[in-house]
Amino acid sequence: MDDYRDAFIAAQLAMAVVAQDGLVVTANEAFAALLGADPASLRDQSAADLVDLGSDDRTWRAYREVLQGHRSRFRCTRRLGHPDGRTLWVEITVSPVPRSRGVLLSLADVSERRQLQARLRHLQMHDPVTRLPNRTLFFERLTTALEGSAHDTYTEGCTGRIGLCYLDLDGFKAINDTLGHGVGDRLLAAVASRLNDCADSDGHARSGSGHLVARLGGDEFAVLVEDSTGTDQLAELAGTLLTAVQRPFDLAGQRLSVSASIGVVERAAAGTTVNGLMQAADTTLYWAKADGKARWTLFDPERNAHRMTRQALSSTLRPAVERGEFALEYQPLVDMADEAVRGVEALVRWNHPQFGSLSPNRFIGIAEEDGSIVQLGRWILRTACRQAVQWQREHPRERPLFVSVNVAVRQVWDSDLVADVREILAETGLAPGLLQLELTESAVMGSAGRPLQALQALSDMGVRIAIDDFGTGYSNLAYLSRLPVSVLKLDGSFVRGFQDEEHPNPADEVIVETLVQLAHRLGLTVTAECVETSGQAARLRRIGCDTGQGWLYSRAVAPDRIPALIDAAAG
Repeated sequence: MDDYRDAFIAAQLAMAVVAQDGLVVTANEAFAALLGADPASLRDQSAADLVDLGSDDRTWRAYREVLQGHRSRFRCTRRLGHPDGRTLWVEITVSPVPRSRGVLLSLADVSERRQLQARLRHLQMHDPVTRLPNRTLFFERLTTALEGSAHDTYTEGCTGRIGLCYLDLDGFKAINDTLGHGVGDRLLAAVASRLNDCADSDGHARSGSGHLVARLGGDEFAVLVEDSTGTDQLAELAGTLLTAVQRPFDLAGQRLSVSASIGVVERAAAGTTVNGLMQAADTTLYWAKADGKARWTLFDPERNAHRMTRQALSSTLRPAVERGEFALEYQPLVDMADEAVRGVEALVRWNHPQFGSLSPNRFIGIAEEDGSIVQLGRWILRTACRQAVQWQREHPRERPLFVSVNVAVRQVWDSDLVADVREILAETGLAPGLLQLELTESAVMGSAGRPLQALQALSDMGVRIAIDDFGTGYSNLAYLSRLPVSVLKLDGSFVRGFQDEEHPNPADEVIVETLVQLAHRLGLTVTAECVETSGQAARLRRIGCDTGQGWLYSRAVAPDRIPALIDAAAG
């Protein structure tokens, strides 16, 4: 037994025997040295107090279970203060002593290991170029902030809100490519220093916890604002960041200037997810770039909803044609002289299962961007021509209506429009003279090469070509004489200028009259769009417009209502 006691006293491992009541029976030299005390002075002291085992309920409960013989072993790590001012990390093991009611308390100094782990973690969590927290640490802190907000809303100084400035340098790639990565890295480090200064000087920052500035990768940085006070604070911070970055940098004798684009998000932390916040920040940064760079932009839920709608429409547009979700309505084109219906314009509608009936301005632009306008355009052309032939068959005694179909520029470039028209006319049996194709003024004016060849081939085929929304661009009017165009459709803005019938604007009438006279001298007919009152119709008729289109005559209607409009006009 004495051998065991001698071994206990001489052991390098710090040990103490603790009685069932939790008081120290005896401690060896290593134990006392670790605590900076004399072994004899530790006798009858509470072991739990000496090594901080009562600081939390879970540790205290486990320790008591070992003392009472209900648990075989317990281990934990504690941070202890040494009398000389040092901080120690010790690994504590509590285990029963055989054939005794006491327990053995042993301490292992793991301070060096903890310091090494801390250094390794710092290296893993910080960017080596800027020494800022990296992407991993940023998301760890963000996750903690969002999770903690649910419990801290009633804590003094906590607002329950969170803000983020997501920053990207404009033109950094050019600096890297021309001056090298060494200069690029020095610039990133200098930018990081300025961002840190801005974050530290923010007078709205919560006391005791500054904003986290992190490098997320490349030339992207983030400034996380916990317990933000509102959008005003974030806007002020974003402006400060922008100004700081735009000041020239002097790097090893080189003077460099860069700017930044910043996406700003500020919202209640409750209900906000990491992915949701970052997606909003990324979207807003994209807006800042798209709006011209060198600026900050605040997240706008309405603008984001529109973007999400565009994405949803874009992803479902192509299969929607195959699913038969599109339908055509037709708006009459009326002879101004006798108000007889001479033709109709086909207007496409998308009966979307989620968003309801959508007008062309909601999806045609998207279709042009992703190329699906070619497939959709063929369907519109085929459906309109087939419908025009059906009206002829059902009303053989009436004068045949021509059908006018809008064509996008991309249909001319990305498909063989001439071949498509020829095939559809042959398939449906519609006479070429009863088909009118409308292209916008910007698409037709100045056409050369393939577009002009296509227009000429269609005109030679007998198809009528109309310039839609004429008068909205900066046209070379003399060029009209060299284009295979037969119809000008005056933009509705000219007609709306006729609305004040008691005090008409003479200038509006002069402009329209001049355009009509020019068109007639070139052998073109003129259609006035957006005719809404009989007074407008009378003035347009007096000026010499050939046909009119607008709510005065009819809105766009389903194809089965067109015959009734023809009969009403004839009656």
